[in-house]
Amino acid sequence: MTSIVQLMDSDEIAEAIAVSAMKMVGEYMGLSSAHIYITNIHDNTLMDIMAEWYAPGIVPRFDRSRDLPRYAFLSGTKLQAISSGSGVISAQWQEEMDNLGIKAMVVVPIRSSDRPAYMYACYDECDHERFWTVDEINFLSDATRIVESIIERRRYEINIAGSFESVRASLDNVGTSIYVREIRTGTLQFTNQTMIANFTSEVKYDKTEDRPLVRIFESQIPEDSDSGCIEIYNPQRDEYYELYYSHIIWMGQSPSLMCAILDITEKKKNQKKIEQLAYTDFLTGLYNRMCCERDLAKFVDSAVSEGTHGALLYLDLDDFKHINDGLGHQYGDVLLQAIAHSFTRVSGVEETCYRMGGDEFVIIIPPDSFSEMDRIVTDIKAIFNRPWFLKDADYYCTMSMGVVTFPGEGTQIQDLIKKADITMYEAKKSGKNKVAVYNSEMDSQSNKRLDMEKYMREAGRNGYEEFLVYYQPIIDIQLDGTPCVGAEALVRWDSSALGFVSPADFIPFAEYLGLIIPIGAHVLRKACETCKYWNEHGHPNYKVNVNLSVVQLVQPDIVQIVKTTLEETGIDPHNLTLEVTESLAINDMNKMKEVLAAIKALGCRIALDDFGTGYSSLNHIRELPIDVIKVDQSFVRELASDSYSQAFVRYISQLASIIDMSICVEGIETAQQFDVLADMDVRMVQGFYFDRPLPQEQFEEKYL
Repeated sequence: MTSIVQLMDSDEIAEAIAVSAMKMVGEYMGLSSAHIYITNIHDNTLMDIMAEWYAPGIVPRFDRSRDLPRYAFLSGTKLQAISSGSGVISAQWQEEMDNLGIKAMVVVPIRSSDRPAYMYACYDECDHERFWTVDEINFLSDATRIVESIIERRRYEINIAGSFESVRASLDNVGTSIYVREIRTGTLQFTNQTMIANFTSEVKYDKTEDRPLVRIFESQIPEDSDSGCIEIYNPQRDEYYELYYSHIIWMGQSPSLMCAILDITEKKKNQKKIEQLAYTDFLTGLYNRMCCERDLAKFVDSAVSEGTHGALLYLDLDDFKHINDGLGHQYGDVLLQAIAHSFTRVSGVEETCYRMGGDEFVIIIPPDSFSEMDRIVTDIKAIFNRPWFLKDADYYCTMSMGVVTFPGEGTQIQDLIKKADITMYEAKKSGKNKVAVYNSEMDSQSNKRLDMEKYMREAGRNGYEEFLVYYQPIIDIQLDGTPCVGAEALVRWDSSALGFVSPADFIPFAEYLGLIIPIGAHVLRKACETCKYWNEHGHPNYKVNVNLSVVQLVQPDIVQIVKTTLEETGIDPHNLTLEVTESLAINDMNKMKEVLAAIKALGCRIALDDFGTGYSSLNHIRELPIDVIKVDQSFVRELASDSYSQAFVRYISQLASIIDMSICVEGIETAQQFDVLADMDVRMVQGFYFDRPLPQEQFEEKYL
């Protein structure tokens, strides 16, 4: 609009100015063409063309400019806006638009002092469908009014005073606040009615020492800048403006500054709302991944430029899926919200907590809080030391955390996040509820993990035959000769691409990927088939123990899977013992009791593995339908010399005898450990002292 107003000072003829104005409007609005038509005063069926402009690629539609057939839409004294497919125009108008290839148009009458609408400005869209907005129509109307003033000025060759009144009349009808100040004297030369209405007090006090217009607007204009647009915030009104400014010769007299002010407060508020939606996680209220990457880039740049350091903490909740599946997604959401709220209460990172998706979070320790990193990590760990109250009961949920510092470990945002994610997985792999700090060796571990995932999935597509079942004998030490009475089935992966992969590496990863479900079903079936074979070949009482992952147990069809396996393999259910870890019972005890009771109802036996490592072990013995207690090997390592370990095993063996349960001690590796068990009420033992896990063929050669 400022550029169009500047045409008033042009020395060119009216037709040339009109062409320039049509070009400015057409390019700004992205139109196909723009014309100014003059109706013939003597023959109203004819018209002339005063000015025309076409966008690049649009073929001009006229080969002459005078005595052309007049269009039907060049009539009336009111603005006409026809959007694509509006269907509210006459058949003649529609036919003319179709012949011209016009899909949408705006027709603005141009008035003069002696003729009410003898000229028309037409703005056309021929390239695509268009639907005019109120703002676009207002702009085209305002621009045409200024062109109208210019034409009127040239037509009558009015004097400066007359021209000023014409300009005033035009600018008073523009919805933008406009004022003009003489540069030499600082005198306000012009303020339109919109300016006076919107900035009454500022205009009134312009002559005072404070000079509010200068303070608010002109002081923000860069030095040595003749024209431009800047955004301004007015704290007194809490409003935002776009200030368009230009140095002009006002009315041919003196160098002046013209300022056009557009209030964009609503636009800015809407932008903030959109930004909030774009950068905020709707469930937890934390910032999201997009915001994390933006903020991390800012903190990394700051650390590099100022020679400081910061840290990125990548957190993943341990076994969150079990709570989500066991209690329902609504309670999983409640837990995520509670954890997120707790993060924002940790001093030093209140505004730098992010949810990356699912149950993964990132916390950035900014450079100004880096000196407190140890305290911040401790505070975060403390959040997970207490239970969460969900569905009328307490549930525990721990987390694994990876820590990477910047800029020491890199300055690339995606690289830092990747390293933190790798480190978090290393923490999870080392036993969960751990914190790991990045080191360069983890990169090779990450590549190894990617290969492992690829080949593990390929093995699944081939029926999981690469996953072998080894058998470690279980020995009855109270019978003469300490005979083998069964075995624990243990999965081993002999990858065609990677060779033998350690169970400590692939089992946690399979749980992480959810592949432990089909792998576990494969192991269960193979173990049952093998035990059935043993039972039919001279050892009817041999039993097989099969571990059930927590991931398997929380599946809604786990009982049906066990039942189908029993039926299809034909094994005596009493000869199958399913081992579950004590930690699974920490969350949703009622659900676990229900599932284990249903499995036991099939005739299977239930063993509580890793006993002694949980939160409330004795309660678990009493509440869960357990047949066998397996004492964790951590109590056996020092059994030969540690009185506490000896007392613990003796106590558990006596307790098991009283409540009619069996006890199995794992991890016996030396004769000294075995001798200690001689005077205890322990019957079942397994460990390297007797034998390592063996392939099926070797186990049968030795024990069948």
